[in-house]
Amino acid sequence: MMPMDSPWTTFASADANREYFALLSYLPVNKYRAIPGFLRFAFQIQRQLRTTPGIVGYSLRAKPMSRNFWTLSAWEDEQALRDFVVKLPHGQAMKAMIPHMGPTNFTKWKVLGSALPLRWEEAMRRSQKGEPS
Repeated sequence: MMPMDSPWTTFASADANREYFALLSYLPVNKYRAIPGFLRFAFQIQRQLRTTPGIVGYSLRAKPMSRNFWTLSAWEDEQALRDFVVKLPHGQAMKAMIPHMGPTNFTKWKVLGSALPLRWEEAMRRSQKGEPS
C-alpha cells in the first residue's frame, strides 16, 4: 500500500546558502487501537509547529495499515528542535504514547537551504543507509 504524505508545509523561508538541521523520525504504533490517539496528537503537534521558533518545514508520512508513521522536518538548528520537543503538546504526546509505540528511529543530517523542501525519497534512503545520527 502506498504511503500517504502530507504536503510539505513551509513555516519560514530558507536561505539557499545556509545549513539547516534535517530530521526523519520513524514512529511505529504497536496496536491499531492506538492510531486514533496518535493522530490526535499529530494534529495538535502540527498546530504547535505553526508558532514554533526555528522550524523551517514539515511533512508527515502515514502507512496506517502497517501502523507506521514518519515525520520529516527541517530546523534552523538542533537546539530549536530540542526546545520544541519538550513543549506542549509534543512533550505530553511523547509521554502518553510511549506504551503504544514500537522502537522509534531518528535520522539526522545537515542540509543546505537550496535543497529544501526535503524529499521523502532522499530521507528514506538516508534512513536505510543507517547513516550516523
